[in-house]
Amino acid sequence: MKAVGFRQAGAIERDDALLDIELEKPSPTGRDLLVEVRAISVNPVDTKVRRRASPAAGGWTVLGWDAVGKVVETGPGVTNFKPGDDVFYAGSIDRPGANSEFHLVDERIVARKPRSISDAEAAALPLTAITAWEMLFDRLDVTKPVPGAAHAILIIGGAGGVGSATIQLVRARTDLTVIATASRPETQAWVKELGAHHVVDHSRPIGEQISALGIGAPAFVFSTTQTQHHLADIVGLIAPQGRFGLIDDPDILDVMPFKRKSVSIHWELMFTRPLFQTPDMEAQGRLLEEVSRLIDAGKIRTTLTEILSPINAANLKKAHAILESGRSKGKIVLQGF
Repeated sequence: MKAVGFRQAGAIERDDALLDIELEKPSPTGRDLLVEVRAISVNPVDTKVRRRASPAAGGWTVLGWDAVGKVVETGPGVTNFKPGDDVFYAGSIDRPGANSEFHLVDERIVARKPRSISDAEAAALPLTAITAWEMLFDRLDVTKPVPGAAHAILIIGGAGGVGSATIQLVRARTDLTVIATASRPETQAWVKELGAHHVVDHSRPIGEQISALGIGAPAFVFSTTQTQHHLADIVGLIAPQGRFGLIDDPDILDVMPFKRKSVSIHWELMFTRPLFQTPDMEAQGRLLEEVSRLIDAGKIRTTLTEILSPINAANLKKAHAILESGRSKGKIVLQGF
């Protein structure tokens, strides 16, 4: 089968950063689905793994943790899907990724693709929607108010893939006021279009801008990127007893300044459930089913902003470079082999 992979971690500018390769088609066992991949999207985790993690000598690393495709075969333990089902999912980081014609994935973290949108539109959603949902409802518990705080959430990096999904899920499932950060006219317009009530510029001091809104100190802050540069602002602007969540990888994270306010700190990694085969692993499939229903009901929309075709090394290198520029909005999707 066709695939895109690498043997040596490094910069995207390298000739061998990503290569078109041929691999043996896998076979499903246990609760695995074998999916014929039709569309994939690119996430920051793809670029991080490509830069940092070389495979074992002689092996290949295949990236890709967002996929849409058709189930073509099932393992003997599968109960929820059958060949012919159209599905979408994000997979697990401890297994080969979906930048391949055929891909194995555990049925517990899979959902049926939304009926009302295209393969490319659906491929933009799984990883970011799972990340946003788990942060909002499993980590920050945003349905539980913070006494005395503004009933509001600040989303730092609102125009990225996760930020774009978070804005929509907050609007669709809560009555929180959404404050999103964006620094360019096009990204500010994007987050407003997705439903942000207020937009502030993260290239300037955030705390002063939040204060100027006159709504009070937000109960919740979700930082999707550049957390280490905004930490002092977050400490100052968040409400006492507020809840702060992050997903990026700051070089240094000094949490002591939060102690005086009794702010709780929450990490989110959407791979945790499949990595550790947690007892509630199926929650990931269920939440994706709900995302699919919200899409088909017109409550949320795809965050797709660019399509590249076909799925090959040249287009994946282009997508990685755009993502690493730090100037992307929404999601880049590749479709078709």
